[in-house]
Amino acid sequence: MWKKRLALGLVFALLFTNGCAVIIAGVGAGAGVYTYVRGELKRTYPVTVAPALKASLAALDDLKIQIDRKQSDGIVDTIEAKRSDGTPVVIRVAAVTPTFTEVSVRTGVLGVWDKEVSELIHATIAQRLQ
Repeated sequence: MWKKRLALGLVFALLFTNGCAVIIAGVGAGAGVYTYVRGELKRTYPVTVAPALKASLAALDDLKIQIDRKQSDGIVDTIEAKRSDGTPVVIRVAAVTPTFTEVSVRTGVLGVWDKEVSELIHATIAQRLQ
């Protein structure tokens, strides 16, 4: 029940803070809520940064996406990678609260976004976090 309330609260918060965000409701139990903002598919997970980052790296490995660079500025961890066809993938992991972490996935170049691949990466991250 608390997950539904949290998801509903996040939806309202995103609608009021991002205005033009497209909300994509996940399908299935515990799927979660995604937002699409400026070419990035974002989801907030109920975990700290460390497991979210570990799951993100494992998801890329599972999907055979080559990691080019990992960096952190102390607030946001960024993973830059490339799919086998050369399409860039960027994942950003940032703490929202001490117990919630936002993971942002961008697949493709600005203006050319591959929604299905971004959703697949998020689904793989979510599976790793279960």
